[in-house]
Amino acid sequence: MKQGAYQLLHLSHLEAALPQVLQAAQREQWTYETFLQRALAAELEGREQQALARRLTAARIPAKKTLDGFEFTFQPSLSERRLRELADLSFVRTCTNLVFLGPPGTGKTHLSLALADRALAEGYSVLFTTLADLARTLESASHPGLVRQRMRRYIAPALLCWSSMKWAIPG
Repeated sequence: MKQGAYQLLHLSHLEAALPQVLQAAQREQWTYETFLQRALAAELEGREQQALARRLTAARIPAKKTLDGFEFTFQPSLSERRLRELADLSFVRTCTNLVFLGPPGTGKTHLSLALADRALAEGYSVLFTTLADLARTLESASHPGLVRQRMRRYIAPALLCWSSMKWAIPG
């Protein structure tokens, strides 16, 4: 393909994947239709991976947590079945608030981060913040227009997770 055509057609991921796709097509003797499907699938996969990376960066998640990594035996009062049902993210689709309450060290932040990770994987926008950062950001706005602008950061994501504690991430 002519130099620059990938950029004109916005197929930057296909440009990188094309040598492998062509090699597989020759080796396995794909039909033209199969070749086109695989080439376009490579472009779409690249776009999806890039979008996930952008969402993950924008989310400001302090640590990767999953429901599989949660120790349910440590918190027998929690219903594992109910938490796994929450992982279907219907609460995000219906714009329903979800609040985890309990004393420190009971897994509230872990569960929030696990659901945030799941939402990111499903294509939702997420933002993680602490209550202190949220308050500081809004309080430091010098005029009402700036407050509205900063509020948009917190109301734009499909899922807003916040913790009342300050995170210290080991470097």
